[in-house]
Amino acid sequence: MANYNKILGFVLLILGLAVIGFAVWHSYNIFTAKTSAPLIFRAPAQIQDESAAMSQDMQKQINDMAVSQFSKMLPANAVPDILNLISWSVFAGILVMAGGQISGLGVKLISRF
Repeated sequence: MANYNKILGFVLLILGLAVIGFAVWHSYNIFTAKTSAPLIFRAPAQIQDESAAMSQDMQKQINDMAVSQFSKMLPANAVPDILNLISWSVFAGILVMAGGQISGLGVKLISRF
């Protein structure tokens, strides 16, 4: 029975380390721009309506000026990119914690017998 527990312990230890390694490897690739973060948040598409009345046309001009000023300060896709990186970081943190728990169970099984 003790051999089975040790074998299961080593399997859990390796599985936990593999989960941690997966999270770290993908995080490294994302933050070195080799791959992009999973797209969870996307920028809304710009819809233009040509049949607007004169009052709406004035509002459209004001909106266009505001958008052009904000785009000079902040690139168009900066906010969704930051949110995607944050969501990946949270998910990678969950994976690292889960891998640590799995490895911890494996170590307990190995050391117990």
